[in-house]
Amino acid sequence: MPVTLAELQAREHQFLASYAQKSAESRGRVHAEPPPTWRTEFQRDRDRVIHSRAFRRLEYKTQVFLNGSGDHLRTRLTHTMEVAAISRNIARALRVNEDLAETIALAHDLGHSPIGHKGESMLDRLMKDHGGFEHNRQSLRVVEELERKYPRFPGLNLSWEVREGIAKHGVAFESVEGTRQRRHHQASLEAQIANLADEVAYYSHDLDDGLDSGLLDEKKLLKEVRVWAKAARAVKRQFGELPAESRRYYTIRQIIDQQVVDVVHTTEAHILEAGVRSADDVRFHRRPLVQYSPERRVENLELRKYLYRNLYYHPVVAEPNNRAIRMLSEVFQSYIAHPKELGLAARKRIAGDGLHRAVCDHVASMTDRYLIQEHHRLFGLQLG
Repeated sequence: MPVTLAELQAREHQFLASYAQKSAESRGRVHAEPPPTWRTEFQRDRDRVIHSRAFRRLEYKTQVFLNGSGDHLRTRLTHTMEVAAISRNIARALRVNEDLAETIALAHDLGHSPIGHKGESMLDRLMKDHGGFEHNRQSLRVVEELERKYPRFPGLNLSWEVREGIAKHGVAFESVEGTRQRRHHQASLEAQIANLADEVAYYSHDLDDGLDSGLLDEKKLLKEVRVWAKAARAVKRQFGELPAESRRYYTIRQIIDQQVVDVVHTTEAHILEAGVRSADDVRFHRRPLVQYSPERRVENLELRKYLYRNLYYHPVVAEPNNRAIRMLSEVFQSYIAHPKELGLAARKRIAGDGLHRAVCDHVASMTDRYLIQEHHRLFGLQLG
């Protein structure tokens, strides 16, 4: 017989820690719906995220290198999938809700602009007098307003816990006890895990892409980056001399393993010290419980600075991105001056959201290649 919702919920109570967020204890959805039959509420949310249009667009959005720069370089979609996988591993190790952690990870970049973080910064500048732009808030806007698939409500109508995680603890997510509101200090452990898994993924995989592109050098990494040197020594002890591709792959894998082990042990110690017994105990705790050790945090900061100096600011990465950023600005300003150039759906939002927010939503949703094509349509210019 097929598994029932009640059985799935019972498994959560049997196997998950007391401080895990159980799906049966969800605060629910803005718009009430009948419960799923063979899925938990968080599993339903995961499927809704994966089937959204915004999720599909991530395939053609920049992670570091402008989309289309290389067949093996990561996109916003492959990055998202890697974050989801790391989130599940950490959540499983800590006996919290894997489905919730994975769903938050899959949704965390749904509102990301084209052209990576430079695109985000440019949109924030363009929207300075109109509420600004930040990709976490935009991801929440995507799942609450902009996706239009269901006949009875806008957005995806995701559960409160998934939206809490996407917002990275926005002010809207509070506990109401009678007539008294209590401001949460933190999001759930599952949301904290997805947040830190994002860092684990981009630290290690940006290294991988930098090496694959030839912009980073293993010999320099051995001398200047302790995270790399520790992992490389561990790989050499285990396997001896390896061909370059295998050596790089196993070194990156070792870095991820070391990061995950550090996070799991550090977080376990924080949970025990805090004495949390429920998911809401976690939310009302003053400090995040999911963290790196102090030593690992220092080493990661060293790695981050190295990546900025040698990869993110490298002309091969920066110059194409900067040209594309100028295109983004020009397309945005053209839409403001000529709103009729917007698509029908975006034009309809002007009355309710205002011209600047409607334009921002439209531009933020674009893939890199669509932005470039739209610039060519509006200005007759090529990227180059």
